[in-house]
Amino acid sequence: MDIMALIPQFGGLIWTLLAFVVALSVIVAIHEYGHYIVGRWSGIHADVFSLGFGPVIYSRFDKRGTKWQIAALPFGGYVKFAGDADAASGKDVAAMEAAEADPKRLRATMHGAPLWARAATVAAGPVFNFALSILVFAAIGLSVGVPRDPMTVGEMHPLPFEQNELVEGDEIVSIGGVTLPPVSDATAYADAFASIPLDQPLPYEVNRGGAVVTVDGPYVMPSLVKQVMPQSAAYEAGLKSGDVITAVDGAEIFAFRQLKTAVEASEGTPLELDIWRDGQMLDITLRPKVTDEPQPDGSFKSQMRIGIVGGTAFDTATTNPGVLTALWGGVENTGRIISGSLSGLKHMIVGNISTCNLSGPVGIAQTSGAMASQGAQSFIYFIAVLSTAVGLLNLFPIPALDGGHLVFYAYEAVTGKPPSDGALRILMTIGLTLVLGLMVFALGNDLFCP
Repeated sequence: MDIMALIPQFGGLIWTLLAFVVALSVIVAIHEYGHYIVGRWSGIHADVFSLGFGPVIYSRFDKRGTKWQIAALPFGGYVKFAGDADAASGKDVAAMEAAEADPKRLRATMHGAPLWARAATVAAGPVFNFALSILVFAAIGLSVGVPRDPMTVGEMHPLPFEQNELVEGDEIVSIGGVTLPPVSDATAYADAFASIPLDQPLPYEVNRGGAVVTVDGPYVMPSLVKQVMPQSAAYEAGLKSGDVITAVDGAEIFAFRQLKTAVEASEGTPLELDIWRDGQMLDITLRPKVTDEPQPDGSFKSQMRIGIVGGTAFDTATTNPGVLTALWGGVENTGRIISGSLSGLKHMIVGNISTCNLSGPVGIAQTSGAMASQGAQSFIYFIAVLSTAVGLLNLFPIPALDGGHLVFYAYEAVTGKPPSDGALRILMTIGLTLVLGLMVFALGNDLFCP
């Protein structure tokens, strides 16, 4: 049986839940393995490595005495180190008192290990999440490649436009009289695209087989759907990758920016779209949604959007970026996600954007299913994005999270002694209350936000 054939069915409840569990399990396993392996390298013994919570479905002990288990509730996981009373790494007072008589045994506990070992073990979980994201982004970069310079025509996308003389391998010199700068100059490249005349057909000056010729082609950024965003108006209305929007409320369009202008001017009223799909015409009605979009200066701007990503009329030919370049691209992508998340959180706190931008488990599950329905690469990319988010969340300085433990260790490094057990119990209770409150708030967003 071809498992990949099942992916388009992920829109249903069962497949949405399966996508969510798979995504979360991968991320949790990587996070907890980071804690485990660095703890082991640091001389701290792990009693239990659990994927999931609740009743144990399967378990086994390895040669080091660590119990590896899979539990029934696949919505998290934990590593319980020697000396821990619980999954939140609270101190087991009785176990620690028993270990004090044996220095070697005490050194192998989480609470008896040196400060550097504890800090490294706690920090390793988020670090492994970031590493997963970087490696996934790098692998996608290597598989997809980077645009060849100069811009070169690859495979043409099917369009309801017959006057096209472009062929695969054409190196584009200019479009509509606008000379294209090097692809590597992103700013100049974007400015050149913005100045291309809004017309169809357009004259393309291309280098074909060593000779520069002028041929006709479609508008370079047509009203083509390259990707549909989860939980968007387009997704809910049933738009698909490859659709071409030919009219909005009866007015013919051929360019993505014409569609964008119509959506932004709608003020949220329903739009009737004429869709060309595989040679057939469809009518779809959808209502644009207000979306808070990040701006280059770090601010946010509310815009009407339907939730699609456009692209060029053809795939651009690519070249292999090399391993180091791909890895650096992975680092940059991960950094952008962290920066954007922190900026969004700040703007939510001060009230500049809606708190409905914070998704809970239902929203994340819906997004998991939607991304899985768009193919393996989209789903793997989503796992990398979510892994960065989980790593970042765990670094927040909240007791019970990894960031809270690191704050305790910083206090110990400065004062020479850890917080008292009583203070830790109070702080951990406060931290757990905050985490649970955040989860309930996010779940409320899933259920009640428009």
